[in-house]
Amino acid sequence: MDRAVRDVDADKPSLAELTSVFGRIGVLSFGGPAGQIALMHRTLVDEKRWISEERFLHALNYCMLLPGPEAQQLATYIGWLLGGTRGGAIAGLLFVIPGLAVMLALASAYSFFHQTEWLAGLFFGLKAAILAIVAEAVVRLGRKTLKTPFLGGIAALAFVALFLLGIPFPLVVVAAAISGFLVGRRQGRGLQPALDAPDLIPRLPALKSLATLLFWIGVWQLPLLALWLFSGPQALSDLFLFFSKMALVTFGGAYAVLAYVAQVAVDQYGWLRPGEMLDGLALAETTPGPLVLVLSFVGFLVGFREGAGLGALTGGILGAVLVAWATFVPSFIWIFAGAPYIERLRGNTAFSGALSAITAAVVGVILNLALWFGLHVLFRKVADVDLMPALGFSLLLPVWSSLDPAALALFLLSALLLFWFRWGMLSVLTVCAVAGLALQLLHQG
Repeated sequence: MDRAVRDVDADKPSLAELTSVFGRIGVLSFGGPAGQIALMHRTLVDEKRWISEERFLHALNYCMLLPGPEAQQLATYIGWLLGGTRGGAIAGLLFVIPGLAVMLALASAYSFFHQTEWLAGLFFGLKAAILAIVAEAVVRLGRKTLKTPFLGGIAALAFVALFLLGIPFPLVVVAAAISGFLVGRRQGRGLQPALDAPDLIPRLPALKSLATLLFWIGVWQLPLLALWLFSGPQALSDLFLFFSKMALVTFGGAYAVLAYVAQVAVDQYGWLRPGEMLDGLALAETTPGPLVLVLSFVGFLVGFREGAGLGALTGGILGAVLVAWATFVPSFIWIFAGAPYIERLRGNTAFSGALSAITAAVVGVILNLALWFGLHVLFRKVADVDLMPALGFSLLLPVWSSLDPAALALFLLSALLLFWFRWGMLSVLTVCAVAGLALQLLHQG
Protein backbone atom coordinates (compact mmCIF):
# COMPACT_ATOMS: atom_id res chain seq x y z
CA MET A 1 0.00 0.00 0.00
CA ASP A 2 1.19 3.50 -0.77
CA ARG A 3 2.28 5.64 2.15
CA ALA A 4 -0.61 8.00 2.43
CA VAL A 5 -1.78 10.00 5.36
CA ARG A 6 -0.82 9.46 8.96
CA ASP A 7 -3.58 11.53 10.49
CA VAL A 8 -6.26 9.43 8.86
CA ASP A 9 -7.66 7.29 11.67
CA ALA A 10 -5.36 4.49 12.71
CA ASP A 11 -8.13 1.91 12.23
CA LYS A 12 -8.17 2.25 8.47
CA PRO A 13 -10.64 0.03 6.68
CA SER A 14 -9.51 -3.12 4.99
CA LEU A 15 -9.78 -3.24 1.21
CA ALA A 16 -12.85 -5.47 1.64
CA GLU A 17 -14.53 -2.88 3.90
CA LEU A 18 -13.54 -0.06 1.56
CA THR A 19 -14.97 -1.99 -1.40
CA SER A 20 -18.24 -2.64 0.42
CA VAL A 21 -18.76 0.98 1.48
CA PHE A 22 -17.79 2.56 -1.85
CA GLY A 23 -19.90 -0.02 -3.65
CA ARG A 24 -22.87 1.16 -1.61
CA ILE A 25 -22.00 4.79 -2.32
CA GLY A 26 -21.78 4.02 -6.04
CA VAL A 27 -25.23 2.43 -6.07
CA LEU A 28 -26.87 5.25 -4.07
CA SER A 29 -25.05 8.25 -5.56
CA PHE A 30 -28.05 10.04 -7.06
CA GLY A 31 -28.54 13.81 -7.16
CA GLY A 32 -25.56 15.05 -9.15
CA PRO A 33 -22.32 16.27 -7.54
CA ALA A 34 -24.06 18.03 -4.64
CA GLY A 35 -25.91 14.88 -3.62
CA GLN A 36 -22.88 12.67 -4.19
CA ILE A 37 -20.54 14.86 -2.12
CA ALA A 38 -23.14 15.02 0.65
CA LEU A 39 -23.52 11.24 0.52
CA MET A 40 -19.76 10.67 0.84
CA HIS A 41 -19.43 13.23 3.63
CA ARG A 42 -22.20 11.65 5.66
CA THR A 43 -20.90 8.12 5.11
CA LEU A 44 -17.13 8.61 5.42
CA VAL A 45 -16.87 11.50 7.89
CA ASP A 46 -19.98 11.26 10.08
CA GLU A 47 -20.88 7.57 10.09
CA LYS A 48 -17.66 5.61 9.45
CA ARG A 49 -15.28 8.31 10.78
CA TRP A 50 -12.60 7.06 8.42
CA ILE A 51 -11.44 10.56 7.57
CA SER A 52 -11.52 13.92 9.35
CA GLU A 53 -13.62 16.90 8.31
CA GLU A 54 -10.48 18.89 7.46
CA ARG A 55 -9.07 16.07 5.37
CA PHE A 56 -12.31 15.63 3.46
CA LEU A 57 -12.50 19.35 2.65
CA HIS A 58 -8.83 19.51 1.65
CA ALA A 59 -9.39 16.70 -0.85
CA LEU A 60 -12.63 18.27 -2.09
CA ASN A 61 -10.95 21.62 -2.68
CA TYR A 62 -8.29 20.07 -4.89
CA CYS A 63 -10.88 18.11 -6.86
CA MET A 64 -12.94 21.26 -7.47
CA LEU A 65 -10.00 22.70 -9.38
CA LEU A 66 -9.72 19.75 -11.79
CA PRO A 67 -11.47 19.07 -15.08
CA GLY A 68 -13.87 16.18 -15.02
CA PRO A 69 -16.40 14.84 -12.47
CA GLU A 70 -15.29 16.23 -9.11
CA ALA A 71 -17.34 13.76 -7.05
CA GLN A 72 -15.67 10.76 -8.70
CA GLN A 73 -12.28 12.40 -8.22
CA LEU A 74 -13.08 12.97 -4.56
CA ALA A 75 -13.99 9.30 -4.16
CA THR A 76 -10.69 8.34 -5.80
CA TYR A 77 -8.71 10.76 -3.60
CA ILE A 78 -10.27 9.45 -0.37
CA GLY A 79 -9.83 5.87 -1.53
CA TRP A 80 -6.14 6.69 -2.14
CA LEU A 81 -5.82 8.15 1.36
CA LEU A 82 -7.38 5.08 2.92
CA GLY A 83 -5.93 2.33 0.75
CA GLY A 84 -3.21 3.66 -1.51
CA THR A 85 -3.36 3.23 -5.27
CA ARG A 86 -5.48 0.09 -4.97
CA GLY A 87 -7.90 1.86 -2.67
CA GLY A 88 -8.14 4.83 -5.02
CA ALA A 89 -8.75 2.61 -8.03
CA ILE A 90 -11.44 0.63 -6.17
CA ALA A 91 -13.24 3.74 -4.91
CA GLY A 92 -13.09 5.54 -8.24
CA LEU A 93 -14.28 2.56 -10.26
CA LEU A 94 -17.11 1.68 -7.91
CA PHE A 95 -18.34 5.25 -8.13
CA VAL A 96 -18.75 4.89 -11.91
CA ILE A 97 -19.49 1.22 -12.67
CA PRO A 98 -23.03 0.93 -11.15
CA GLY A 99 -24.24 4.02 -12.99
CA LEU A 100 -22.56 2.92 -16.22
CA ALA A 101 -24.23 -0.50 -15.99
CA VAL A 102 -27.64 1.14 -15.49
CA MET A 103 -26.96 3.56 -18.33
CA LEU A 104 -26.08 0.67 -20.66
CA ALA A 105 -29.36 -1.06 -19.81
CA LEU A 106 -31.43 2.11 -20.25
CA ALA A 107 -29.64 3.14 -23.45
CA SER A 108 -30.28 -0.35 -24.86
CA ALA A 109 -33.98 -0.08 -24.06
CA TYR A 110 -34.07 3.43 -25.53
CA SER A 111 -32.33 2.36 -28.75
CA PHE A 112 -34.58 -0.63 -29.32
CA PHE A 113 -37.91 0.84 -28.13
CA HIS A 114 -37.15 4.59 -28.27
CA GLN A 115 -39.19 5.59 -25.27
CA THR A 116 -38.32 6.94 -21.84
CA GLU A 117 -41.75 7.73 -20.39
CA TRP A 118 -41.69 4.67 -18.13
CA LEU A 119 -38.57 6.01 -16.43
CA ALA A 120 -40.27 9.15 -15.09
CA GLY A 121 -41.22 7.70 -11.71
CA LEU A 122 -38.59 5.01 -11.36
CA PHE A 123 -36.43 6.84 -8.85
CA PHE A 124 -39.04 9.33 -7.67
CA GLY A 125 -38.67 8.63 -3.97
CA LEU A 126 -34.88 8.44 -4.07
CA LYS A 127 -34.61 11.91 -5.60
CA ALA A 128 -36.76 13.44 -2.86
CA ALA A 129 -34.58 11.81 -0.20
CA ILE A 130 -31.38 12.95 -1.88
CA LEU A 131 -32.71 16.51 -1.88
CA ALA A 132 -33.04 16.35 1.91
CA ILE A 133 -29.52 14.91 2.21
CA VAL A 134 -28.14 17.76 0.09
CA ALA A 135 -29.95 20.33 2.24
CA GLU A 136 -28.46 18.77 5.35
CA ALA A 137 -25.00 18.90 3.77
CA VAL A 138 -25.34 22.63 3.07
CA VAL A 139 -26.28 23.29 6.70
CA ARG A 140 -23.55 21.05 8.10
CA LEU A 141 -20.76 22.31 5.86
CA GLY A 142 -21.81 25.91 6.39
CA ARG A 143 -21.61 25.59 10.16
CA LYS A 144 -18.22 23.94 10.06
CA THR A 145 -16.47 26.02 7.40
CA LEU A 146 -17.87 29.57 7.41
CA LYS A 147 -15.99 30.66 10.52
CA THR A 148 -15.22 34.26 9.51
CA PRO A 149 -17.10 37.09 7.74
CA PHE A 150 -14.63 36.79 4.84
CA LEU A 151 -15.49 33.13 4.26
CA GLY A 152 -19.20 33.83 4.65
CA GLY A 153 -18.88 36.56 2.03
CA ILE A 154 -17.07 34.20 -0.35
CA ALA A 155 -19.90 31.65 0.00
CA ALA A 156 -22.55 34.30 -0.62
CA LEU A 157 -20.75 35.74 -3.64
CA ALA A 158 -20.23 32.27 -5.12
CA PHE A 159 -23.94 31.54 -4.79
CA VAL A 160 -24.95 34.86 -6.38
CA ALA A 161 -22.42 34.45 -9.20
CA LEU A 162 -23.78 31.02 -10.10
CA PHE A 163 -27.49 31.34 -9.34
CA LEU A 164 -28.15 34.89 -10.55
CA LEU A 165 -25.34 35.81 -12.93
CA GLY A 166 -24.60 32.45 -14.54
CA ILE A 167 -20.84 33.00 -14.23
CA PRO A 168 -18.94 29.85 -15.28
CA PHE A 169 -18.14 27.56 -12.38
CA PRO A 170 -14.33 27.49 -12.95
CA LEU A 171 -14.13 31.29 -12.78
CA VAL A 172 -15.94 31.28 -9.44
CA VAL A 173 -13.55 28.73 -7.97
CA VAL A 174 -10.43 30.45 -9.35
CA ALA A 175 -11.58 33.85 -8.06
CA ALA A 176 -12.19 32.36 -4.61
CA ALA A 177 -8.77 30.68 -4.63
CA ILE A 178 -6.96 33.90 -5.56
CA SER A 179 -8.82 35.88 -2.90
CA GLY A 180 -8.07 33.28 -0.26
CA PHE A 181 -4.43 33.07 -1.27
CA LEU A 182 -3.93 36.83 -0.95
CA VAL A 183 -5.79 37.12 2.36
CA GLY A 184 -4.15 33.98 3.70
CA ARG A 185 -0.67 35.28 2.92
CA ARG A 186 -1.47 38.54 4.71
CA GLN A 187 -3.32 37.15 7.73
CA GLY A 188 -1.70 33.75 8.20
CA ARG A 189 -3.97 30.97 9.46
CA GLY A 190 -6.72 33.26 10.67
CA LEU A 191 -8.97 32.10 7.89
CA GLN A 192 -9.68 28.64 9.22
CA PRO A 193 -8.90 26.27 12.07
CA ALA A 194 -5.43 24.83 11.66
CA LEU A 195 -5.27 21.71 9.58
CA ASP A 196 -3.70 18.58 10.99
CA ALA A 197 0.05 18.44 10.70
CA PRO A 198 1.13 17.59 7.16
CA ASP A 199 2.24 14.05 6.51
CA LEU A 200 5.74 12.95 6.00
CA ILE A 201 5.09 11.82 2.45
CA PRO A 202 8.41 11.00 0.79
CA ARG A 203 9.35 13.13 -2.17
CA LEU A 204 9.22 11.26 -5.45
CA PRO A 205 12.15 11.69 -7.85
CA ALA A 206 11.18 13.87 -10.79
CA LEU A 207 11.94 11.15 -13.34
CA LYS A 208 9.84 8.62 -11.45
CA SER A 209 6.95 11.08 -11.26
CA LEU A 210 7.23 11.74 -14.99
CA ALA A 211 7.37 8.01 -15.73
CA THR A 212 4.23 7.45 -13.64
CA LEU A 213 2.42 10.23 -15.48
CA LEU A 214 3.42 8.89 -18.90
CA PHE A 215 2.37 5.38 -17.89
CA TRP A 216 -1.14 6.51 -16.96
CA ILE A 217 -1.45 8.61 -20.10
CA GLY A 218 -0.53 5.49 -22.07
CA VAL A 219 -3.21 3.50 -20.22
CA TRP A 220 -5.71 6.27 -21.00
CA GLN A 221 -5.02 6.15 -24.75
CA LEU A 222 -4.66 2.36 -25.01
CA PRO A 223 -8.14 1.85 -26.53
CA LEU A 224 -7.26 4.18 -29.40
CA LEU A 225 -4.19 2.07 -30.18
CA ALA A 226 -6.34 -1.06 -30.12
CA LEU A 227 -8.86 0.49 -32.51
CA TRP A 228 -6.08 1.40 -34.93
CA LEU A 229 -4.34 -2.00 -34.72
CA PHE A 230 -7.55 -3.96 -35.26
CA SER A 231 -9.01 -1.56 -37.84
CA GLY A 232 -11.99 -0.65 -35.72
CA PRO A 233 -14.80 1.48 -37.14
CA GLN A 234 -13.66 5.02 -37.86
CA ALA A 235 -16.68 6.39 -36.03
CA LEU A 236 -15.48 4.79 -32.79
CA SER A 237 -11.95 6.21 -33.25
CA ASP A 238 -13.41 9.67 -33.85
CA LEU A 239 -15.63 9.20 -30.82
CA PHE A 240 -12.75 8.28 -28.52
CA LEU A 241 -10.55 11.13 -29.76
CA PHE A 242 -13.30 13.70 -29.32
CA PHE A 243 -14.16 12.69 -25.76
CA SER A 244 -10.48 12.41 -24.83
CA LYS A 245 -10.18 16.10 -25.71
CA MET A 246 -13.36 16.91 -23.83
CA ALA A 247 -12.01 15.21 -20.69
CA LEU A 248 -9.29 17.88 -20.47
CA VAL A 249 -11.67 20.85 -20.55
CA THR A 250 -14.83 19.64 -18.77
CA PHE A 251 -14.66 22.07 -15.87
CA GLY A 252 -17.92 22.53 -14.01
CA GLY A 253 -19.44 19.12 -14.64
CA ALA A 254 -21.89 17.80 -17.20
CA TYR A 255 -24.08 20.88 -17.61
CA ALA A 256 -21.06 22.98 -18.56
CA VAL A 257 -20.37 20.83 -21.64
CA LEU A 258 -23.73 19.41 -22.68
CA ALA A 259 -24.58 22.24 -25.07
CA TYR A 260 -21.22 21.99 -26.83
CA VAL A 261 -21.30 18.20 -27.05
CA ALA A 262 -24.86 18.28 -28.40
CA GLN A 263 -23.88 20.82 -31.05
CA VAL A 264 -20.85 18.86 -32.22
CA ALA A 265 -22.61 15.49 -32.08
CA VAL A 266 -25.60 16.75 -34.09
CA ASP A 267 -24.17 19.34 -36.48
CA GLN A 268 -20.56 18.31 -37.07
CA TYR A 269 -20.56 14.52 -36.85
CA GLY A 270 -24.27 13.75 -37.29
CA TRP A 271 -24.09 11.22 -34.45
CA LEU A 272 -27.35 12.28 -32.81
CA ARG A 273 -30.68 13.64 -33.95
CA PRO A 274 -31.94 16.91 -32.43
CA GLY A 275 -33.48 16.30 -29.02
CA GLU A 276 -31.72 13.02 -28.35
CA MET A 277 -29.21 14.66 -26.00
CA LEU A 278 -32.13 15.72 -23.81
CA ASP A 279 -33.39 12.13 -23.82
CA GLY A 280 -29.92 11.04 -22.70
CA LEU A 281 -29.93 13.63 -19.94
CA ALA A 282 -33.30 12.30 -18.77
CA LEU A 283 -31.78 8.83 -18.57
CA ALA A 284 -28.66 10.08 -16.77
CA GLU A 285 -30.80 11.91 -14.20
CA THR A 286 -32.33 8.58 -13.16
CA THR A 287 -29.04 6.71 -12.75
CA PRO A 288 -26.55 6.72 -9.87
CA GLY A 289 -23.04 8.04 -10.45
CA PRO A 290 -21.74 11.16 -12.20
CA LEU A 291 -24.22 13.01 -14.41
CA VAL A 292 -21.51 13.15 -17.06
CA LEU A 293 -22.46 9.52 -17.77
CA VAL A 294 -24.86 11.16 -20.23
CA LEU A 295 -21.83 11.23 -22.54
CA SER A 296 -21.81 7.42 -22.52
CA PHE A 297 -25.35 7.60 -23.90
CA VAL A 298 -23.90 9.45 -26.89
CA GLY A 299 -21.24 6.76 -27.23
CA PHE A 300 -23.88 4.04 -27.13
CA LEU A 301 -25.92 5.61 -29.91
CA VAL A 302 -22.82 6.07 -32.09
CA GLY A 303 -21.72 2.47 -31.63
CA PHE A 304 -25.29 1.18 -32.02
CA ARG A 305 -25.72 2.96 -35.35
CA GLU A 306 -22.21 3.06 -36.81
CA GLY A 307 -20.28 0.17 -35.26
CA ALA A 308 -19.95 -1.56 -38.63
CA GLY A 309 -19.57 -5.32 -38.42
CA LEU A 310 -19.92 -5.46 -34.62
CA GLY A 311 -23.67 -5.83 -34.31
CA ALA A 312 -25.90 -3.06 -32.98
CA LEU A 313 -25.89 -4.02 -29.29
CA THR A 314 -22.19 -4.92 -29.17
CA GLY A 315 -21.28 -1.73 -30.99
CA GLY A 316 -23.43 0.31 -28.62
CA ILE A 317 -21.86 -1.20 -25.51
CA LEU A 318 -18.36 -0.71 -26.95
CA GLY A 319 -19.12 2.93 -27.83
CA ALA A 320 -20.44 3.65 -24.32
CA VAL A 321 -17.44 1.99 -22.64
CA LEU A 322 -15.00 3.87 -24.88
CA VAL A 323 -16.56 7.20 -23.92
CA ALA A 324 -16.54 6.26 -20.24
CA TRP A 325 -12.86 5.26 -20.51
CA ALA A 326 -11.92 8.51 -22.25
CA THR A 327 -13.90 10.55 -19.70
CA PHE A 328 -13.03 8.92 -16.37
CA VAL A 329 -9.48 7.57 -16.66
CA PRO A 330 -7.98 11.11 -16.61
CA SER A 331 -9.53 11.56 -13.17
CA PHE A 332 -7.30 8.78 -11.87
CA ILE A 333 -4.30 10.50 -13.48
CA TRP A 334 -5.05 13.81 -11.72
CA ILE A 335 -5.32 12.07 -8.35
CA PHE A 336 -2.48 9.55 -8.50
CA ALA A 337 -0.08 12.09 -10.04
CA GLY A 338 -1.16 15.17 -8.11
CA ALA A 339 -2.49 14.12 -4.71
CA PRO A 340 0.93 13.37 -3.12
CA TYR A 341 2.07 16.91 -3.93
CA ILE A 342 -1.22 18.44 -2.76
CA GLU A 343 -0.82 16.59 0.53
CA ARG A 344 2.65 18.08 1.01
CA LEU A 345 1.15 21.58 0.67
CA ARG A 346 -1.23 21.17 3.59
CA GLY A 347 1.15 23.08 5.85
CA ASN A 348 1.62 26.00 3.45
CA THR A 349 -0.16 29.06 4.89
CA ALA A 350 -0.98 30.82 1.62
CA PHE A 351 -2.07 27.58 -0.05
CA SER A 352 -4.25 26.71 2.96
CA GLY A 353 -5.82 30.16 2.69
CA ALA A 354 -6.65 29.53 -0.96
CA LEU A 355 -8.22 26.17 -0.14
CA SER A 356 -10.17 27.71 2.75
CA ALA A 357 -11.74 30.17 0.32
CA ILE A 358 -12.51 27.35 -2.11
CA THR A 359 -14.22 25.48 0.75
CA ALA A 360 -16.37 28.55 1.38
CA ALA A 361 -17.16 28.82 -2.34
CA VAL A 362 -18.10 25.12 -2.33
CA VAL A 363 -20.82 25.89 0.24
CA GLY A 364 -22.24 28.44 -2.23
CA VAL A 365 -21.84 25.98 -5.11
CA ILE A 366 -23.66 23.20 -3.24
CA LEU A 367 -26.41 25.63 -2.20
CA ASN A 368 -26.82 26.60 -5.86
CA LEU A 369 -26.96 22.97 -6.95
CA ALA A 370 -29.33 22.14 -4.08
CA LEU A 371 -31.75 24.88 -5.17
CA TRP A 372 -31.49 23.84 -8.82
CA PHE A 373 -32.06 20.20 -7.90
CA GLY A 374 -34.88 21.10 -5.51
CA LEU A 375 -36.72 23.18 -8.10
CA HIS A 376 -36.60 20.33 -10.59
CA VAL A 377 -37.63 17.69 -8.02
CA LEU A 378 -40.49 19.60 -6.38
CA PHE A 379 -41.90 21.35 -9.47
CA ARG A 380 -42.87 19.94 -12.84
CA LYS A 381 -42.13 23.26 -14.59
CA VAL A 382 -39.36 25.82 -13.98
CA ALA A 383 -38.89 29.14 -15.83
CA ASP A 384 -35.70 31.16 -16.33
CA VAL A 385 -36.81 34.78 -15.85
CA ASP A 386 -34.66 37.70 -17.07
CA LEU A 387 -34.61 40.31 -14.30
CA MET A 388 -32.18 42.77 -15.90
CA PRO A 389 -31.35 41.52 -19.41
CA ALA A 390 -28.86 44.30 -20.08
CA LEU A 391 -26.75 43.22 -17.11
CA GLY A 392 -27.29 39.50 -17.54
CA PHE A 393 -29.34 39.07 -14.33
CA SER A 394 -31.72 36.13 -14.48
CA LEU A 395 -33.47 33.98 -11.93
CA LEU A 396 -34.69 30.41 -12.05
CA LEU A 397 -38.24 30.46 -10.69
CA PRO A 398 -40.76 27.66 -10.25
CA VAL A 399 -44.16 27.64 -11.85
CA TRP A 400 -46.07 27.39 -8.58
CA SER A 401 -49.08 25.72 -10.12
CA SER A 402 -46.80 22.82 -11.12
CA LEU A 403 -45.84 21.94 -7.53
CA ASP A 404 -45.78 18.16 -7.10
CA PRO A 405 -47.48 17.39 -3.74
CA ALA A 406 -46.13 13.84 -3.64
CA ALA A 407 -42.53 15.00 -4.15
CA LEU A 408 -42.97 17.69 -1.50
CA ALA A 409 -44.40 15.16 0.96
CA LEU A 410 -41.51 12.75 0.42
CA PHE A 411 -38.97 15.57 0.77
CA LEU A 412 -40.54 16.73 4.06
CA LEU A 413 -40.62 13.13 5.30
CA SER A 414 -36.94 12.72 4.45
CA ALA A 415 -36.01 16.01 6.13
CA LEU A 416 -37.95 15.04 9.26
CA LEU A 417 -36.23 11.65 9.47
CA LEU A 418 -32.77 13.17 8.92
CA PHE A 419 -32.92 16.39 10.95
CA TRP A 420 -35.29 15.45 13.78
CA PHE A 421 -35.13 11.69 14.24
CA ARG A 422 -31.47 11.39 13.12
CA TRP A 423 -32.14 8.34 10.99
CA GLY A 424 -29.32 6.83 8.98
CA MET A 425 -29.07 7.73 5.34
CA LEU A 426 -29.68 4.21 4.03
CA SER A 427 -32.86 3.89 6.11
CA VAL A 428 -34.19 7.20 4.80
CA LEU A 429 -33.41 6.26 1.21
CA THR A 430 -35.11 2.89 1.63
CA VAL A 431 -38.28 4.38 3.13
CA CYS A 432 -38.55 7.00 0.39
CA ALA A 433 -37.82 4.53 -2.40
CA VAL A 434 -40.60 2.23 -1.18
CA ALA A 435 -42.97 5.17 -0.71
CA GLY A 436 -42.16 6.53 -4.17
CA LEU A 437 -42.77 3.14 -5.77
CA ALA A 438 -46.09 2.80 -3.95
CA LEU A 439 -47.20 6.24 -5.12
CA GLN A 440 -46.28 5.36 -8.69
CA LEU A 441 -48.29 2.13 -8.56
CA LEU A 442 -51.30 3.94 -7.09
CA HIS A 443 -51.09 6.59 -9.82
CA GLN A 444 -50.95 3.96 -12.55
CA GLY A 445 -53.82 2.08 -10.97
